[in-house]
Amino acid sequence: MDGQIIFILWRESVEALLVIGILAGWLAHEGAGRRAARFLWGGVLAGLALALAFALTLLGFSKLLSTEVRQDLMTVMVFVAAGLIVQMVVWMRGHGRTLKRDLEAGLKAAAIRQGWWAVFLLAMAAVAREGSETVVFLYGSLAAAKQSEMTGVLASIAVGVTAAGATYALLRAGAKFLPWRGFFRVSEVMLLLLGAALFTTGVDDLVSAGILPFGAPLWDMSTLLDDGGRLGGLISALTGYRAAPDAATLGGWIVYWASVAGILRWQSRSLQARLA
Repeated sequence: MDGQIIFILWRESVEALLVIGILAGWLAHEGAGRRAARFLWGGVLAGLALALAFALTLLGFSKLLSTEVRQDLMTVMVFVAAGLIVQMVVWMRGHGRTLKRDLEAGLKAAAIRQGWWAVFLLAMAAVAREGSETVVFLYGSLAAAKQSEMTGVLASIAVGVTAAGATYALLRAGAKFLPWRGFFRVSEVMLLLLGAALFTTGVDDLVSAGILPFGAPLWDMSTLLDDGGRLGGLISALTGYRAAPDAATLGGWIVYWASVAGILRWQSRSLQARLA
């Protein structure tokens, strides 16, 4: 099974489940009844349908391209996915703590104006957004997977979604089992490491295409942790670790982490200025 696929499905599914859980909890609190619940779950199904349509369109379009152009598209998508991960962390840092309060604050007025269609649209948007981001993240893995590997891919997807459901149940059960703040902090770190892995993969693709120069390894830690082994390969897929990096890989790490540090520092200063 693919650890990268499992983690991406886990994290994206948790975000969608959080929004759905907030909406379901609000409807139950308001005593909205079965009709409102049908709008909620109808929105979930509509969001899944949109995400699936996007995936089929993207994969179908890629089949029309030549092998070289398809590889270029996959490289671009890898960098886009890394950027989306950083954007996700920035958004969650700014809105994660007030997500429930903000949703509930505007939901009652929207429901009065639009009936329960507001619930339908919110659920659809949440699921479609997370599903579409997942498609972008997993595009390379799905497009490159051979028929014989699809069983492993599907198993990884099932494990990721199941893990997300278990995580959501723990979050709903109470902070004593899995504190919300701790969950978001740990997942932020894991997401940024995964973004580094995707960015490093993109750099590798640019080196393979001859856009960036290929150089000799700057050091070799294969005797301690080989990124071609089972454990090293998992760590490499989730963090961008390379046992024997060249100058291009090292430069990619520096660019990525310097950019992340700059963006988070800018966000922190903006939030402090807003509160001052």
